[in-house]
Amino acid sequence: MTPSDPRTAATRRALLDAATDALREVGYAGASAREIARRAGCNQALVFYHFDSVTGLLLAALDDVSERRLAAYQATLAGARTLRELVDAAERVLAEDLEAGHVAVLTELLVAAASVPGLDVEVEARLEPWRGLAQDAVARVFELVPLAGVLPVDDAAHVVVATLLGLELLAGVGDGRATTDRLFDRARAVATLLEPS
Repeated sequence: MTPSDPRTAATRRALLDAATDALREVGYAGASAREIARRAGCNQALVFYHFDSVTGLLLAALDDVSERRLAAYQATLAGARTLRELVDAAERVLAEDLEAGHVAVLTELLVAAASVPGLDVEVEARLEPWRGLAQDAVARVFELVPLAGVLPVDDAAHVVVATLLGLELLAGVGDGRATTDRLFDRARAVATLLEPS
């Protein structure tokens, strides 16, 4: 089979989707070659044929989800013209991520990176485009609210990424989702106060 073979593309897609679902539903520890192949309806040897390793496949699944979500975030944030619209955009994409379970793919790999040699470097590299997106959003906020620029843009962007990840992680615990909703309501109120009339 060649890379352009439709069967190859279909198998790769099935494996990526199965790996994504496995990370969401059974976590990193449960996302074995056997589990992923079962979900994809193929032989587990194809995991290694197409991706060299289970970790390679799981990282490819993260890349796949991240690429699609990054495009959605960029499109949503591009339409925001005011500070309040930026807050609304952040809340919208966060809600979409929570609803679809996208966060679990990253968080499972983030947790595994603490104990799997070399995985931390791979996951760190995949966070870089998100930091870039956050830096762009923070730079826009600093243009809209000049006094907000007391922090360097890259430091503020790191805080934004860490905060959103934290909110996504805590949303499923206790009243985390309600707390997140309240925080966004407060952020909108602050945005309204800070924006020139």
